[in-house]
Amino acid sequence: MNVQKGKLGEDKAYKFLIDQGLQCVIRNYRNPLGEIDLIMTEEDILVFVEVKYRTTSKWGNPLESVDLQKQEKIKRIASWYLASCKTVPNCRFDVIGILNNQIIWVKGAFT
Repeated sequence: MNVQKGKLGEDKAYKFLIDQGLQCVIRNYRNPLGEIDLIMTEEDILVFVEVKYRTTSKWGNPLESVDLQKQEKIKRIASWYLASCKTVPNCRFDVIGILNNQIIWVKGAFT
C-alpha cells in the first residue's frame, strides 16, 4: 500500500476512535523494531491499534492481513514502548479494518 493510502486509512481510523471517546497518546509510534499506527487510551486502558485500509476486497479482508507474525511484531514494539512507562498500564491490542468506507473495529483482537 502506498504511503498516501495508508495515511488516509489512519486518519479515518483516528477520527473514528476519537468519535468513540478514545483519547490519542501518540500517532505513528516508531522505534527500532517498527511502528504502531495509533496508541490511544480508553478510560484506564492503553490501546495499541493496528490499522489496515483497502479500497477493494481484491486482496481479501483487511483484518486478515494482521496475521500471527504481524501480531508478534506489534507486541514487541508495544513492549519497547511500555518499558519507557513509569508504571505498566492495562493494555489491549485492537485492529481496525477499513474497506472503502466501512470500518470494522476489533477490540482485543489478540493478546
